[in-house]
Amino acid sequence: MTTAGDPSPQSIRTGVEYIDSLRGRNLAVYLFGERVAEPVDHPVIRPSINAMAATYDAGPDDLDLATAPSNLTGEPVNRFLHVTTSAADLVAQGKMQRRLGQVTGTCFQRCVGMDGINSVFSITFDVDAAHGTDFHPRFRAWVAEMQRLNLVIGGAMTDVKGDRGKGPAGQADPDLFVRVVRRDERGLFISGAKAHQTGAINSHWLLVMPGQRLTENERDYAVVCALPVTAPGLTYVYGRQSCDSRSLEGDLDVGNAGFAGQEALVIFDEVFVPYEHVFLDGEFEYAGELVERFTAYHRRSYVCKAGVGDVLIGAAALAADYNGVPNASHIRDKLVEMAHLNETIYAAGIAASHEGHRTPAGNWEPDVLLANVCKQNVTRFPYEMGRLAQDLAGGNVVTLPSEQDWRHPEVGPLLDKYLRGRVDVPTEHRLRALRLIENMTLGRNAVGYLAESLHGAGSPQAQRVVIRRQVDLEAKKVLARRLAGIPPDAA
Repeated sequence: MTTAGDPSPQSIRTGVEYIDSLRGRNLAVYLFGERVAEPVDHPVIRPSINAMAATYDAGPDDLDLATAPSNLTGEPVNRFLHVTTSAADLVAQGKMQRRLGQVTGTCFQRCVGMDGINSVFSITFDVDAAHGTDFHPRFRAWVAEMQRLNLVIGGAMTDVKGDRGKGPAGQADPDLFVRVVRRDERGLFISGAKAHQTGAINSHWLLVMPGQRLTENERDYAVVCALPVTAPGLTYVYGRQSCDSRSLEGDLDVGNAGFAGQEALVIFDEVFVPYEHVFLDGEFEYAGELVERFTAYHRRSYVCKAGVGDVLIGAAALAADYNGVPNASHIRDKLVEMAHLNETIYAAGIAASHEGHRTPAGNWEPDVLLANVCKQNVTRFPYEMGRLAQDLAGGNVVTLPSEQDWRHPEVGPLLDKYLRGRVDVPTEHRLRALRLIENMTLGRNAVGYLAESLHGAGSPQAQRVVIRRQVDLEAKKVLARRLAGIPPDAA
């Protein structure tokens, strides 16, 4: 197995080692109109790296969630690199994702790679069975090496798409979907761009996949492959996030100074991929099925938002406490409503895992209907929870003066006097709780908690299409006819 571009031949064991593995890679990363010399040390980028590092640093109570025995090697591996072999594995993924949401309060960026591994695992098996190819053993070998080195895999699926009314072959510019542009005896070369790439700059490898159904004349777009993020020809343009420049100013106004998510536009300019890292090459008829399997995993993965929701509920409860009204009936009722919505998200994701099924390849997939119900809940409930949190916080959540004013020798004492809530609670504690709510509902981490909850893993309408297709209305009509006394063959 060739691992050119890997940061180290040794397995990464801790968050510190992970951060060290990102240094000195000379990636072409652009942010605020400038090339970033060292992303690890950039104050806007570093919080997203910290969130990824948290996936390596499980506490003693989380070890069973963080690791699992590999079905490829038998060795314990990071659960984000694990191929699921049972419904219990799917459930453990969901519990791990909720726990990391609680720890970071944001998107920790590894679910796309995890879900991509499991989707491609079964698809390559099916393609080999039908066409006599050797994609599946190639993929198993690559995943086993990723497991051995404990690397981060970024899943690259969403194309920039151009004119949404046309497929890849109908675009004026063929590079608006990632495609094979040429090949030689060693491998193939791909060009195009992938949008909204979560954690791409913080990854070690990218798993490139098509993002929609393809036709026979779109074979060049039917490519699944893996490449190191350091591969020549890759350019990363960092996605701007609401309030991200506050990370350049201090920590109080940030709200969550330690952790953040990350998205980037990834541009491929004739990037070379050796054939040993190519796992689909022109088999266009499997592109749609791959997307459907991926979205089943990934829409179920949005149980992570329940962990982030736990943090928001806690922040709202703190704000009520610091305002001196924790026992007011309407306050308690709103917190109950937030908890109800949050647990409904989690329940659907865990149910989708429990109701999963075994594929012919031997790994387990979530229940498609329940996975889409989970994601449909996520497109709505975090917004209502955000509204309730802002309601509980009060107007100060959007009118607080800056940290510079708070630290000012003359104005600061006045703010301490007039912005205090309960007399026994330091004013700064109250300000920090309010800034956290702002961060999660309006600021930087609202990207992952709200907008990403709406559009990630497909739009709300995409889930409704799948739900309609999965719901067997005719079977339900049979149940109704029987109980209503209507003959089975009646109209």
